[in-house]
Amino acid sequence: MGQAIVEECDFLMFTGSTATGTRLAQQAAASLIDYSMELGGKNAMIVAADANLDRAAEAAVHACFANSGQLCISIERIYVERPAAERFIPAFVEHAASMRVGPGRGWDVDMGAQISPEHTDRIEAFVNDALAKGATALTGGRRTGPAFFEPTVLIDVPPDADLHSQEVFGPVVYVEVVDTLEEAVARANATDYGLNSSVWAAPATARRLAGALESGTVNINEGYAPAWMALGAPMGGWKRSGMGRRHGEHGITKYTEPRNVTEMRWTTMSGLLGRAARRLG
Repeated sequence: MGQAIVEECDFLMFTGSTATGTRLAQQAAASLIDYSMELGGKNAMIVAADANLDRAAEAAVHACFANSGQLCISIERIYVERPAAERFIPAFVEHAASMRVGPGRGWDVDMGAQISPEHTDRIEAFVNDALAKGATALTGGRRTGPAFFEPTVLIDVPPDADLHSQEVFGPVVYVEVVDTLEEAVARANATDYGLNSSVWAAPATARRLAGALESGTVNINEGYAPAWMALGAPMGGWKRSGMGRRHGEHGITKYTEPRNVTEMRWTTMSGLLGRAARRLG
């Protein structure tokens, strides 16, 4: 039905991959209709030395692996300031390794399946490529069923690994240790995407970093939930993560068409011009 909607609609709203969004934008342009899109992301988390590290390690599991990692706003990269690394990384890995993966909807399962075996093939290919190029899995890294993949935390992912820059859209995250927070921001911004970011730090530090991050939403001391839940505030992506906004005033007025209706009273433009001409004469 998607193609039929594109051909008939007056305004196109799409949530999905950047590749599909690019094709839809071309079709919308051919019809001269406006559009808004929330697309892919390679979302980064920054963990500063002055953060609550225990809380950050526990919350990062949800930020990375909720919905089996199949969220456009989930975290796929973590940059940890060096003084925090020795404490944060083992704690985060321990939380991830303890997750219970399997079918079912009960409380005895922490993470379920991927959307399809074909999508799981793609996740497996990303991880295998990274491991073959020198990355190390601190936990996970294995497929456990046709559509199941373990929560995976990688380190030493080289820049030429596909998942270093491409969106996995699965339960896979890599961690890098940085010497300064400025380096963390630079690495976080070094991407074609700009959907969501997460900053774990003391308030003053976090606000400073948030102002330098190139993403449509920045969550301080949380992964993604506050920005999504703030329905009165605009939400959307920068760069190849989309255009336009959802939520808030921007999210509803985008479906309207501004129009100017002007009424002249007491006289007309020709009348005004005529009187001006007579005065000049």
